[in-house]
Amino acid sequence: MSRLHRILNGIVWGIIGILGIYILGYGVKGQSFAKAAYACVRVLRNGEGSLTRAAERALYPGFSFLAGDRELSYSLEEFVLRKAVGIFPMYSFLDEKEIYETEIESQATYDILVEGGVHDENEIDERTGEAFDLAERMEEENLKASYEQEQKTLPQPALEAVGVEYTLDQLSDFDFLRNNFYIVENNTDISSEVLNAGRLLEKDMRIQNGDGGPQILIYHTHSQEGFVDSVAGDNSTTIVGVGDYLAELLTNTYGYQVIHNKNVYDFIDGKLDRNRAYALAEEEVQQILDENPSIEVVIDLHRDGVKEGTHLVTEVNGKPTAQFMFFNGLSYSKRNGVIDYLPNPYIEDNLALSLQLKLACEKYYPGVSRKIYLKSLRYNLHLRPKSLLVEAGAQTNTLEEMMNAMEPLAFVLNEVLRGGMIEE
Repeated sequence: MSRLHRILNGIVWGIIGILGIYILGYGVKGQSFAKAAYACVRVLRNGEGSLTRAAERALYPGFSFLAGDRELSYSLEEFVLRKAVGIFPMYSFLDEKEIYETEIESQATYDILVEGGVHDENEIDERTGEAFDLAERMEEENLKASYEQEQKTLPQPALEAVGVEYTLDQLSDFDFLRNNFYIVENNTDISSEVLNAGRLLEKDMRIQNGDGGPQILIYHTHSQEGFVDSVAGDNSTTIVGVGDYLAELLTNTYGYQVIHNKNVYDFIDGKLDRNRAYALAEEEVQQILDENPSIEVVIDLHRDGVKEGTHLVTEVNGKPTAQFMFFNGLSYSKRNGVIDYLPNPYIEDNLALSLQLKLACEKYYPGVSRKIYLKSLRYNLHLRPKSLLVEAGAQTNTLEEMMNAMEPLAFVLNEVLRGGMIEE
Protein backbone atom coordinates (compact mmCIF):
# COMPACT_ATOMS: atom_id res chain seq x y z
CA MET A 1 0.00 0.00 0.00
CA SER A 2 1.46 3.41 -0.98
CA ARG A 3 2.02 6.18 1.50
CA LEU A 4 -0.85 8.18 -0.08
CA HIS A 5 -3.27 5.29 0.38
CA ARG A 6 -2.21 4.85 3.99
CA ILE A 7 -2.81 8.55 4.66
CA LEU A 8 -6.24 8.44 2.99
CA ASN A 9 -7.20 5.31 4.88
CA GLY A 10 -6.19 7.05 8.10
CA ILE A 11 -8.35 10.04 7.21
CA VAL A 12 -11.34 7.84 6.39
CA TRP A 13 -11.02 5.85 9.62
CA GLY A 14 -10.57 9.13 11.48
CA ILE A 15 -13.87 10.38 10.08
CA ILE A 16 -15.57 7.12 11.09
CA GLY A 17 -14.14 7.49 14.60
CA ILE A 18 -15.35 11.10 14.85
CA LEU A 19 -18.83 10.04 13.78
CA GLY A 20 -18.79 7.30 16.44
CA ILE A 21 -17.82 9.80 19.14
CA TYR A 22 -20.49 12.11 17.80
CA ILE A 23 -23.16 9.42 18.23
CA LEU A 24 -21.94 8.58 21.75
CA GLY A 25 -22.04 12.25 22.64
CA TYR A 26 -25.67 12.40 21.71
CA GLY A 27 -26.29 9.36 23.92
CA VAL A 28 -24.51 10.93 26.92
CA LYS A 29 -26.58 14.08 26.52
CA GLY A 30 -29.74 11.97 26.55
CA GLN A 31 -30.41 12.47 22.89
CA SER A 32 -31.87 9.63 20.88
CA PHE A 33 -29.64 7.43 18.75
CA ALA A 34 -32.13 7.96 15.92
CA LYS A 35 -31.43 11.69 15.98
CA ALA A 36 -27.70 11.05 16.05
CA ALA A 37 -27.97 8.61 13.17
CA TYR A 38 -30.00 11.16 11.22
CA ALA A 39 -27.24 13.74 11.74
CA CYS A 40 -24.67 11.25 10.41
CA VAL A 41 -26.83 10.46 7.40
CA ARG A 42 -27.10 14.18 6.68
CA VAL A 43 -23.30 14.48 6.70
CA LEU A 44 -22.99 11.47 4.42
CA ARG A 45 -25.63 12.85 2.05
CA ASN A 46 -23.73 16.12 1.86
CA GLY A 47 -20.66 14.07 1.12
CA GLU A 48 -22.49 12.20 -1.61
CA GLY A 49 -23.49 15.50 -3.22
CA SER A 50 -19.92 16.74 -3.07
CA LEU A 51 -18.67 13.49 -4.59
CA THR A 52 -21.24 13.81 -7.38
CA ARG A 53 -20.16 17.36 -8.13
CA ALA A 54 -16.53 16.30 -8.21
CA ALA A 55 -17.36 13.46 -10.61
CA GLU A 56 -19.38 15.81 -12.84
CA ARG A 57 -16.48 18.23 -13.04
CA ALA A 58 -14.14 15.40 -13.97
CA LEU A 59 -16.27 13.45 -16.43
CA TYR A 60 -18.44 16.24 -17.88
CA PRO A 61 -16.53 19.52 -17.62
CA GLY A 62 -19.00 21.22 -19.97
CA PHE A 63 -21.74 20.82 -17.33
CA SER A 64 -19.70 22.64 -14.69
CA PHE A 65 -19.08 25.77 -16.78
CA LEU A 66 -17.67 28.84 -15.03
CA ALA A 67 -18.55 32.33 -16.34
CA GLY A 68 -15.24 34.04 -15.73
CA ASP A 69 -12.51 33.50 -13.17
CA ARG A 70 -13.53 33.09 -9.55
CA GLU A 71 -12.24 31.30 -6.51
CA LEU A 72 -13.93 28.13 -5.32
CA SER A 73 -14.20 27.30 -1.64
CA TYR A 74 -14.80 23.79 -0.32
CA SER A 75 -15.87 22.44 3.00
CA LEU A 76 -13.54 20.05 4.84
CA GLU A 77 -15.69 17.07 3.88
CA GLU A 78 -15.63 18.01 0.18
CA PHE A 79 -11.86 18.51 0.36
CA VAL A 80 -11.45 14.98 1.74
CA LEU A 81 -13.84 13.51 -0.83
CA ARG A 82 -12.12 15.27 -3.74
CA LYS A 83 -8.78 13.91 -2.57
CA ALA A 84 -10.27 10.44 -2.32
CA VAL A 85 -11.78 10.64 -5.79
CA GLY A 86 -8.38 11.76 -7.07
CA ILE A 87 -6.81 8.36 -6.36
CA PHE A 88 -9.07 6.62 -8.89
CA PRO A 89 -7.18 6.06 -12.16
CA MET A 90 -10.01 7.17 -14.48
CA TYR A 91 -10.49 10.46 -12.60
CA SER A 92 -6.78 11.24 -12.63
CA PHE A 93 -6.46 10.36 -16.31
CA LEU A 94 -9.37 12.55 -17.41
CA ASP A 95 -8.27 15.42 -15.20
CA GLU A 96 -4.83 15.41 -16.81
CA LYS A 97 -6.29 15.16 -20.33
CA GLU A 98 -8.72 18.07 -19.90
CA ILE A 99 -7.21 20.82 -22.06
CA TYR A 100 -9.59 23.73 -21.80
CA GLU A 101 -13.13 24.73 -21.15
CA THR A 102 -14.67 27.48 -23.20
CA GLU A 103 -15.89 30.70 -21.65
CA ILE A 104 -18.61 31.43 -24.17
CA GLU A 105 -21.59 31.62 -21.87
CA SER A 106 -22.64 30.93 -18.31
CA GLN A 107 -25.65 29.02 -16.98
CA ALA A 108 -27.11 32.34 -15.86
CA THR A 109 -27.01 33.56 -19.45
CA TYR A 110 -28.71 30.35 -20.53
CA ASP A 111 -31.53 31.10 -18.07
CA ILE A 112 -31.81 34.65 -19.32
CA LEU A 113 -32.07 33.45 -22.93
CA VAL A 114 -34.85 31.08 -21.89
CA GLU A 115 -36.76 33.80 -20.05
CA GLY A 116 -35.97 36.57 -22.52
CA GLY A 117 -34.75 39.95 -21.36
CA VAL A 118 -35.56 43.62 -21.74
CA HIS A 119 -32.67 45.98 -22.41
CA ASP A 120 -32.79 49.71 -21.84
CA GLU A 121 -30.43 51.78 -23.97
CA ASN A 122 -30.02 54.27 -21.12
CA GLU A 123 -28.56 51.46 -19.01
CA ILE A 124 -25.73 51.09 -21.54
CA ASP A 125 -25.19 54.85 -21.55
CA GLU A 126 -24.73 54.93 -17.79
CA ARG A 127 -22.29 52.05 -17.51
CA THR A 128 -20.13 53.01 -20.51
CA GLY A 129 -20.06 56.72 -19.72
CA GLU A 130 -20.45 57.45 -23.44
CA ALA A 131 -23.12 59.44 -25.21
CA PHE A 132 -25.32 57.03 -27.09
CA ASP A 133 -25.43 58.60 -30.51
CA LEU A 134 -25.26 55.53 -32.73
CA ALA A 135 -26.08 57.33 -35.98
CA GLU A 136 -23.29 59.86 -35.50
CA ARG A 137 -20.77 57.17 -34.55
CA MET A 138 -21.72 54.98 -37.51
CA GLU A 139 -21.35 57.91 -39.89
CA GLU A 140 -17.84 58.55 -38.57
CA GLU A 141 -16.92 54.86 -38.90
CA ASN A 142 -18.28 54.76 -42.44
CA LEU A 143 -16.23 57.79 -43.45
CA LYS A 144 -13.09 56.22 -42.04
CA ALA A 145 -13.79 53.01 -43.94
CA SER A 146 -14.65 54.61 -47.29
CA TYR A 147 -12.72 52.49 -49.76
CA GLU A 148 -15.16 51.87 -52.62
CA GLN A 149 -12.74 52.77 -55.40
CA GLU A 150 -9.65 51.30 -53.75
CA GLN A 151 -11.49 48.05 -53.15
CA LYS A 152 -11.84 47.46 -56.87
CA THR A 153 -8.16 47.97 -57.64
CA LEU A 154 -6.35 47.04 -54.42
CA PRO A 155 -3.86 44.22 -55.12
CA GLN A 156 -4.46 41.18 -52.93
CA PRO A 157 -1.50 39.49 -51.21
CA ALA A 158 -0.66 36.10 -52.65
CA LEU A 159 0.34 33.13 -50.51
CA GLU A 160 1.54 29.71 -51.49
CA ALA A 161 -0.44 26.75 -50.15
CA VAL A 162 1.92 24.98 -47.76
CA GLY A 163 -0.56 22.82 -45.87
CA VAL A 164 -3.14 20.16 -46.66
CA GLU A 165 -5.94 20.46 -49.20
CA TYR A 166 -8.66 17.95 -48.36
CA THR A 167 -10.72 16.36 -51.10
CA LEU A 168 -14.50 16.29 -51.17
CA ASP A 169 -14.36 12.49 -50.94
CA GLN A 170 -12.49 12.75 -47.64
CA LEU A 171 -14.78 15.43 -46.25
CA SER A 172 -17.91 13.55 -47.34
CA ASP A 173 -17.02 10.84 -44.82
CA PHE A 174 -19.02 12.06 -41.81
CA ASP A 175 -16.85 10.29 -39.24
CA PHE A 176 -13.68 11.65 -40.81
CA LEU A 177 -15.10 15.17 -40.92
CA ARG A 178 -16.43 15.13 -37.36
CA ASN A 179 -13.39 13.51 -35.77
CA ASN A 180 -10.78 15.63 -37.54
CA PHE A 181 -12.43 19.03 -37.65
CA TYR A 182 -14.84 19.33 -34.74
CA ILE A 183 -15.22 19.20 -30.97
CA VAL A 184 -18.85 18.49 -30.07
CA GLU A 185 -19.75 19.39 -26.50
CA ASN A 186 -21.52 16.75 -24.44
CA ASN A 187 -24.86 18.57 -24.20
CA THR A 188 -25.39 18.80 -27.97
CA ASP A 189 -24.94 16.66 -31.08
CA ILE A 190 -24.84 16.95 -34.85
CA SER A 191 -25.96 14.55 -37.55
CA SER A 192 -24.58 13.76 -40.98
CA GLU A 193 -27.64 15.49 -42.44
CA VAL A 194 -26.68 18.81 -40.81
CA LEU A 195 -22.91 18.36 -41.13
CA ASN A 196 -22.97 17.63 -44.85
CA ALA A 197 -19.65 18.70 -46.39
CA GLY A 198 -21.00 18.70 -49.93
CA ARG A 199 -23.71 21.24 -49.11
CA LEU A 200 -21.52 23.32 -46.80
CA LEU A 201 -18.75 23.68 -49.37
CA GLU A 202 -21.24 24.58 -52.11
CA LYS A 203 -22.43 27.57 -50.08
CA ASP A 204 -21.23 30.78 -51.68
CA MET A 205 -19.71 32.86 -48.88
CA ARG A 206 -18.49 35.64 -51.17
CA ILE A 207 -19.28 39.26 -50.29
CA GLN A 208 -22.05 40.39 -52.63
CA ASN A 209 -21.94 44.12 -51.83
CA GLY A 210 -18.88 45.59 -53.50
CA ASP A 211 -20.03 49.11 -54.33
CA GLY A 212 -20.92 50.97 -51.17
CA GLY A 213 -21.62 50.82 -47.48
CA PRO A 214 -20.01 48.81 -44.70
CA GLN A 215 -19.63 45.09 -45.34
CA ILE A 216 -18.19 43.66 -42.11
CA LEU A 217 -19.08 44.29 -38.47
CA ILE A 218 -16.69 43.31 -35.66
CA TYR A 219 -17.83 43.44 -32.04
CA HIS A 220 -17.05 41.82 -28.68
CA THR A 221 -19.70 40.30 -26.44
CA HIS A 222 -16.94 39.91 -23.82
CA SER A 223 -14.92 43.10 -24.27
CA GLN A 224 -13.07 42.76 -20.95
CA GLU A 225 -11.14 39.65 -22.00
CA GLY A 226 -7.42 40.28 -21.59
CA PHE A 227 -4.09 38.51 -21.87
CA VAL A 228 -1.09 37.73 -19.73
CA ASP A 229 0.42 41.17 -20.28
CA SER A 230 -2.73 43.30 -20.61
CA VAL A 231 -2.65 46.66 -18.83
CA ALA A 232 -5.56 47.38 -16.50
CA GLY A 233 -7.77 50.12 -17.89
CA ASP A 234 -6.12 50.09 -21.33
CA ASN A 235 -8.59 48.65 -23.84
CA SER A 236 -5.93 48.62 -26.54
CA THR A 237 -4.28 45.72 -24.67
CA THR A 238 -7.49 43.64 -24.48
CA ILE A 239 -9.52 41.77 -27.08
CA VAL A 240 -10.83 45.19 -28.20
CA GLY A 241 -7.34 46.25 -29.24
CA VAL A 242 -6.94 42.97 -31.11
CA GLY A 243 -10.23 43.73 -32.87
CA ASP A 244 -8.80 47.11 -33.89
CA TYR A 245 -5.92 45.38 -35.64
CA LEU A 246 -8.21 42.90 -37.39
CA ALA A 247 -10.38 45.79 -38.63
CA GLU A 248 -7.26 47.63 -39.82
CA LEU A 249 -6.01 44.60 -41.77
CA LEU A 250 -9.38 43.94 -43.39
CA THR A 251 -9.67 47.62 -44.34
CA ASN A 252 -6.17 48.63 -45.40
CA THR A 253 -4.82 45.32 -46.72
CA TYR A 254 -7.92 43.75 -48.24
CA GLY A 255 -10.13 46.76 -49.03
CA TYR A 256 -13.25 45.94 -47.01
CA GLN A 257 -15.42 48.52 -45.32
CA VAL A 258 -15.48 47.59 -41.66
CA ILE A 259 -17.31 48.83 -38.58
CA HIS A 260 -15.65 47.96 -35.28
CA ASN A 261 -18.20 48.28 -32.47
CA LYS A 262 -16.26 48.70 -29.20
CA ASN A 263 -19.22 49.05 -26.86
CA VAL A 264 -19.17 47.16 -23.56
CA TYR A 265 -21.67 44.44 -22.67
CA ASP A 266 -19.94 42.50 -19.88
CA PHE A 267 -18.89 45.24 -17.44
CA ILE A 268 -21.89 46.58 -15.52
CA ASP A 269 -21.84 49.03 -12.61
CA GLY A 270 -18.08 48.75 -12.32
CA LYS A 271 -18.11 44.95 -12.12
CA LEU A 272 -17.45 42.14 -14.56
CA ASP A 273 -20.84 40.58 -15.34
CA ARG A 274 -21.26 38.25 -18.30
CA ASN A 275 -24.73 37.01 -17.36
CA ARG A 276 -26.55 39.46 -19.64
CA ALA A 277 -23.77 40.10 -22.15
CA TYR A 278 -25.33 38.21 -25.08
CA ALA A 279 -28.76 39.74 -24.53
CA LEU A 280 -27.29 43.26 -24.34
CA ALA A 281 -25.09 42.72 -27.37
CA GLU A 282 -27.91 41.31 -29.49
CA GLU A 283 -30.11 44.37 -29.23
CA GLU A 284 -27.40 46.86 -30.07
CA VAL A 285 -25.84 44.78 -32.85
CA GLN A 286 -29.30 44.35 -34.38
CA GLN A 287 -29.70 48.13 -34.34
CA ILE A 288 -26.38 48.57 -36.14
CA LEU A 289 -27.44 46.02 -38.76
CA ASP A 290 -30.81 47.73 -39.23
CA GLU A 291 -29.04 51.03 -39.87
CA ASN A 292 -26.44 49.42 -42.13
CA PRO A 293 -28.23 46.76 -44.22
CA SER A 294 -25.17 46.44 -46.46
CA ILE A 295 -23.32 44.54 -43.70
CA GLU A 296 -23.01 40.89 -44.70
CA VAL A 297 -20.46 39.52 -42.22
CA VAL A 298 -20.76 39.74 -38.43
CA ILE A 299 -17.75 38.68 -36.31
CA ASP A 300 -17.92 38.31 -32.53
CA LEU A 301 -14.26 38.22 -31.50
CA HIS A 302 -13.36 36.58 -28.17
CA ARG A 303 -10.40 35.02 -26.46
CA ASP A 304 -10.72 31.59 -24.83
CA GLY A 305 -10.17 30.59 -21.21
CA VAL A 306 -7.81 27.67 -20.57
CA LYS A 307 -5.83 26.10 -17.74
CA GLU A 308 -2.90 28.25 -16.69
CA GLY A 309 -0.41 25.67 -17.94
CA THR A 310 -1.85 25.69 -21.46
CA HIS A 311 -0.29 27.96 -24.10
CA LEU A 312 -2.11 28.14 -27.43
CA VAL A 313 0.73 29.27 -29.67
CA THR A 314 2.37 28.30 -32.94
CA GLU A 315 4.77 30.00 -35.35
CA VAL A 316 3.68 31.83 -38.50
CA ASN A 317 6.26 33.53 -40.71
CA GLY A 318 8.79 33.27 -37.90
CA LYS A 319 6.53 35.04 -35.38
CA PRO A 320 4.88 33.55 -32.25
CA THR A 321 1.20 33.40 -33.10
CA ALA A 322 -1.80 32.60 -30.93
CA GLN A 323 -3.95 29.77 -32.23
CA PHE A 324 -7.61 30.53 -32.80
CA MET A 325 -10.82 28.52 -32.96
CA PHE A 326 -14.06 28.95 -34.89
CA PHE A 327 -17.24 28.36 -32.89
CA ASN A 328 -20.80 27.37 -33.83
CA GLY A 329 -24.00 27.31 -31.80
CA LEU A 330 -26.48 24.68 -32.97
CA SER A 331 -29.67 25.64 -31.06
CA TYR A 332 -29.89 21.94 -30.31
CA SER A 333 -29.94 20.02 -27.03
CA LYS A 334 -29.02 16.35 -26.92
CA ARG A 335 -31.67 15.83 -24.26
CA ASN A 336 -34.56 17.89 -25.66
CA GLY A 337 -33.79 18.26 -29.37
CA VAL A 338 -34.22 21.53 -31.25
CA ILE A 339 -34.29 24.57 -28.93
CA ASP A 340 -37.36 26.30 -30.30
CA TYR A 341 -37.00 29.47 -28.24
CA LEU A 342 -33.55 30.11 -29.82
CA PRO A 343 -34.37 29.88 -33.53
CA ASN A 344 -31.55 30.33 -36.02
CA PRO A 345 -32.48 30.02 -39.70
CA TYR A 346 -28.80 30.38 -40.65
CA ILE A 347 -27.25 27.38 -38.90
CA GLU A 348 -26.19 25.80 -42.19
CA ASP A 349 -24.70 29.10 -43.41
CA ASN A 350 -22.84 29.55 -40.11
CA LEU A 351 -21.44 26.02 -40.39
CA ALA A 352 -20.46 26.60 -44.02
CA LEU A 353 -18.53 29.76 -43.17
CA SER A 354 -16.60 28.21 -40.28
CA LEU A 355 -15.78 25.04 -42.24
CA GLN A 356 -14.55 26.96 -45.29
CA LEU A 357 -12.40 29.13 -43.02
CA LYS A 358 -11.02 26.07 -41.27
CA LEU A 359 -10.09 24.46 -44.58
CA ALA A 360 -8.39 27.70 -45.67
CA CYS A 361 -6.35 27.60 -42.46
CA GLU A 362 -5.33 23.99 -43.14
CA LYS A 363 -4.32 24.93 -46.67
CA TYR A 364 -2.29 28.07 -45.92
CA TYR A 365 -1.53 28.08 -42.19
CA PRO A 366 -1.51 24.51 -40.86
CA GLY A 367 -1.59 24.45 -37.07
CA VAL A 368 -2.88 27.99 -36.56
CA SER A 369 -6.52 26.96 -36.07
CA ARG A 370 -7.91 24.52 -33.54
CA LYS A 371 -10.89 22.26 -34.16
CA ILE A 372 -14.25 23.97 -34.64
CA TYR A 373 -16.21 23.96 -31.37
CA LEU A 374 -19.91 23.06 -31.44
CA LYS A 375 -22.18 24.01 -28.55
CA SER A 376 -25.92 23.84 -27.91
CA LEU A 377 -27.13 27.46 -27.77
CA ARG A 378 -27.27 30.27 -30.34
CA TYR A 379 -24.77 32.98 -29.31
CA ASN A 380 -26.28 35.65 -31.60
CA LEU A 381 -25.19 33.77 -34.72
CA HIS A 382 -28.72 34.21 -36.09
CA LEU A 383 -28.20 37.87 -36.94
CA ARG A 384 -26.71 37.25 -40.40
CA PRO A 385 -26.08 34.14 -42.55
CA LYS A 386 -22.35 34.93 -42.49
CA SER A 387 -22.10 35.23 -38.71
CA LEU A 388 -18.93 34.04 -37.01
CA LEU A 389 -17.73 33.64 -33.42
CA VAL A 390 -13.95 33.39 -33.07
CA GLU A 391 -12.03 32.34 -29.96
CA ALA A 392 -8.55 33.79 -30.55
CA GLY A 393 -5.88 32.59 -28.16
CA ALA A 394 -6.53 32.62 -24.40
CA GLN A 395 -5.68 34.47 -21.22
CA THR A 396 -2.24 32.80 -21.21
CA ASN A 397 -1.21 34.37 -24.54
CA THR A 398 0.66 37.65 -24.89
CA LEU A 399 -0.75 40.66 -26.70
CA GLU A 400 1.94 40.26 -29.37
CA GLU A 401 0.87 36.65 -30.04
CA MET A 402 -2.73 37.79 -30.32
CA MET A 403 -1.94 40.60 -32.74
CA ASN A 404 0.12 38.24 -34.86
CA ALA A 405 -2.87 35.86 -35.03
CA MET A 406 -5.00 38.50 -36.74
CA GLU A 407 -2.81 38.35 -39.86
CA PRO A 408 -3.61 34.74 -40.83
CA LEU A 409 -7.20 35.26 -39.66
CA ALA A 410 -7.63 38.27 -41.95
CA PHE A 411 -6.04 36.35 -44.84
CA VAL A 412 -8.38 33.34 -44.58
CA LEU A 413 -11.39 35.63 -44.13
CA ASN A 414 -10.48 37.36 -47.37
CA GLU A 415 -9.81 34.03 -49.07
CA VAL A 416 -13.33 32.81 -48.29
CA LEU A 417 -15.14 36.14 -48.71
CA ARG A 418 -13.49 36.68 -52.13
CA GLY A 419 -14.36 33.16 -53.22
CA GLY A 420 -10.86 31.72 -53.21
CA MET A 421 -12.10 28.44 -51.72
CA ILE A 422 -14.71 27.89 -54.46
CA GLU A 423 -13.82 25.30 -57.08
CA GLU A 424 -14.31 26.79 -60.52
